[in-house]
Amino acid sequence: MIGLTIVAAPLLVAIVNAAVQMNRLSNSSKQLVMHGVEGSRNNQRLTEEIGALERSARLYQIIGSADLLDVYARNEQRLVATVHDQLGLPLDPASSAEARELLTTAERLAGEIRTTPPNSPHFSELIGGYARLGEMASSMANRVSEQLDHELNRLQSATQAARRALLIETSLLVPLTLAVVGVFTYLFGRPIRAIDRAINELGRGTFSRPIAIRGPSDLERLADQLEWLRTRLLDLAQEKNRFLRHMSHELKTPLANIREGTELLMDGAVGELASAQREVAAILRDNSMKLQRLIENLLSFSAWQAKSVGLEISEFKLRPLIKSVLENQQLTLVGQRVRLDVQIEDLAPRADRAKVRLILDNLLSNAIKFTPRGGTISIHARAERDQLVLDVIDSGPGVPPEERSRIFDAFYQGKTPQGGHVKGTGIGLSVVTEFVSAHGGAIEILDRPAGGAHFRVRLPMRQALLPVGSRSHATA
Repeated sequence: MIGLTIVAAPLLVAIVNAAVQMNRLSNSSKQLVMHGVEGSRNNQRLTEEIGALERSARLYQIIGSADLLDVYARNEQRLVATVHDQLGLPLDPASSAEARELLTTAERLAGEIRTTPPNSPHFSELIGGYARLGEMASSMANRVSEQLDHELNRLQSATQAARRALLIETSLLVPLTLAVVGVFTYLFGRPIRAIDRAINELGRGTFSRPIAIRGPSDLERLADQLEWLRTRLLDLAQEKNRFLRHMSHELKTPLANIREGTELLMDGAVGELASAQREVAAILRDNSMKLQRLIENLLSFSAWQAKSVGLEISEFKLRPLIKSVLENQQLTLVGQRVRLDVQIEDLAPRADRAKVRLILDNLLSNAIKFTPRGGTISIHARAERDQLVLDVIDSGPGVPPEERSRIFDAFYQGKTPQGGHVKGTGIGLSVVTEFVSAHGGAIEILDRPAGGAHFRVRLPMRQALLPVGSRSHATA
C-alpha cells in the first residue's frame, strides 16, 4: 500500500494541478464571454438611449410641453442605469473615466434642459451636446472592445503557458513514475521471485536450501512459514529414509536365509529333488532374487536420499556387465518366453560399475514386468561422440503421455497393469534417474510408432574421478 501510494502520489498531484488550471482557465473564459456580451449589450443600449434623449429634447424644443420633460427624465434614468451597469463590469481606468464623464455630461445636459426655455438660442446649443454624448459612447465602446481583445489575448497566452507547463510536468512525472515503479518492482519482485523459487524447490522435493528472504514484513513472514514447512518436510523425509533403511535391513536377514535354504535344496544338500520339487525350488529362488533386487533398490534409494552414497569410478567392459544382468533375469525371461534383441558395441566406459549395473537391472526388470508372454525386449548400447547411449525397448503397452512426467517419481506406479508374481515398489525408475543424474547423464522416454516403451539413457563415456559422497541427490 505504501508503494502504491508513493507511485500514485505524483500522478494524483499532476491530475489535481491540471484540474485546477483547467478550472481557472474555464472560469476566466466564461467571465470574459459574459463581460463581452454584457459590455456589447450596454454599448448598444447607450447608443439607443442617447438617441431617445435627443429626440425627447427636440420634441420639447418644438412643442414645449412639460409632459415631454417627464419622458426625457425616464429616458435619462435608463441611461444612468445603463452607465452604472457598464461601470459594474471590470473596465480599465480609462474606460471607467469615460463612463463617468458620459454620466456627468448627461446629468448636466438634463439639468440645463429643464431650466432653459425651449425656444431660446441656448437650448439649440444644448441640442448639439447629444452629438458629443454619442461620440463619448462610441469611444467607450471601442475601449471596451479593445479591452476584451486584450483579455482574450491574455487568456490565450495563459492557456498556452498552462499547456506548456502540463507538458513539462508530464515529461518529468512519467520517467519519475516509471523509475519509482521500477524501484518498487525490484524491491518487491526479488523477494517474490525468491519465494516462488523456494515453493518450486519444495514442490520438487528439494529441502536442503534454507529459506531466508529480505523484503517487506509480509513477505518475510511468508518466508518464515515456508522455512518452517521446509524443516518439517525435511524431518519427514529423513524419518521416511530411516524407516526404509531399517525395514530393508530387517528384510535382508530372513531373505538371505530363504535364499541360502533354496540354494541348499537346489544343490541336493538334503537329498536329490524330484523334477516337480526342483521346479518349486527354482520358483522360490527366482522370486527371492526379485525380492532381493527390490530391497537393494530400497536401500540404494534410502542411502542416496541420506547423502551416504557416492560414485566409485572405474573402467570396465560393458558387454560382460550386460551379460551378467541378463543371466540374473534368465529364469524370468525363459518363464515369460521373452525374446531378446541384444546389440552391444565393445565399449569400456569409465563410471560406477555397480550403479550402471543397477541402472540396467532396473530397466530390464521394468521391461519384463510390462512385456507380454512371447514378447520382445531389445537392449542396444553404442557410443555417440563422448557419450554412452543405452536403449531398453519392450513390446508392452508403453507409457501413456499423461504419466511420463511422473513415471520417474519415487513410489509412483502407473495405471498400466503389471505382470509377474511380485509387484514393484515404484522406486526402480526413481533409482535409475538418481544414478543417471549422479553420472551427469540423462534419461528420456521416446515415442515408438510400433508400441511399447523405449527408455534411452545417456552417460558420459569418461566419467571424471570424484571423491565418494561428492555427488548427492538434490532432495536429501
